[in-house]
Amino acid sequence: MTFDDFALARAVHVLALVHWLGGVTMVTTIVLPRARALTDAKAAVATFEMFEVRFAAQVRWSILLAGLSGFYMLYKLQAWARLLDPASWWLILMVAVWAVFALMVFVLEPLLVHRLFHDYALRNKDRAFAWAIRLHAMALAVSGVAIAAGVLGAHGALP
Repeated sequence: MTFDDFALARAVHVLALVHWLGGVTMVTTIVLPRARALTDAKAAVATFEMFEVRFAAQVRWSILLAGLSGFYMLYKLQAWARLLDPASWWLILMVAVWAVFALMVFVLEPLLVHRLFHDYALRNKDRAFAWAIRLHAMALAVSGVAIAAGVLGAHGALP
């Protein structure tokens, strides 16, 4: 058997996605609703932030590995032109989802969103957590479509 770097890149890609989006699923369906259910706003914010700080540190690695492995696969296939082809919408969607999450986790959340959410949640806990759950659910839904389309597209099942 010979070493297959493309297969390794795909395995890293899938593992990174499982960790990243599994965590987003847990935040969306368990952590945020549980924090929202707490009556005290300070306790709700502290509960969420306790999880979020640890997960953010991990998910940065997953997003980085997903991006590196994805771009490596594009490089190995010499598939850069596919990013400009509307027929490869599923590939474009995967890159767009990755870019939005990378921007959020590496730039917006640490520089702006963390503080804004914290302050808003202390003033209006239910509304802040409702918005956070809604936004996470939308991101999760789009990510699910991107994953399903990416798997189908990579196996030639999409036009």
